[in-house]
Amino acid sequence: MGDMLIWLLFFFIVVAILVMVIFQLISLTDLEFDYINPYETASRINKVVLPEFITQGVLCFLYLVTGHWAMLLYCVPYLYYNVNLYMQRRHLIDVTEIFNMLSWEKKQRIFKLAHIIILLVISLFWVIYSALEDDELDL
Repeated sequence: MGDMLIWLLFFFIVVAILVMVIFQLISLTDLEFDYINPYETASRINKVVLPEFITQGVLCFLYLVTGHWAMLLYCVPYLYYNVNLYMQRRHLIDVTEIFNMLSWEKKQRIFKLAHIIILLVISLFWVIYSALEDDELDL
């Protein structure tokens, strides 16, 4: 039962990261189609960038603490990229450069989205597997 609860926690954390990345991608798309102005886009995205980084760090820490080494190894490059962006002060979007960097910012978030979707599928698999394993033990 404990393993299933841990995987459920991982699953919901991954869903939270997924929602943050999709929100950023939607904001960039709205800017591209001129639905919102650059200042509003930058302020929306900059509000969720740091929580996304922190949530990813917490997820990696939880993988480390619980001993899920394969999942930790899968998440470390994404965490390294986020830490690298933060250390170089490139994690926030500049309002004056947003149109020049729009295609790069969208590509960056699409790669993040693909990585998180794979992580979500793996987490969902382990939630189902651990639930079925717990069910077999109860019989």
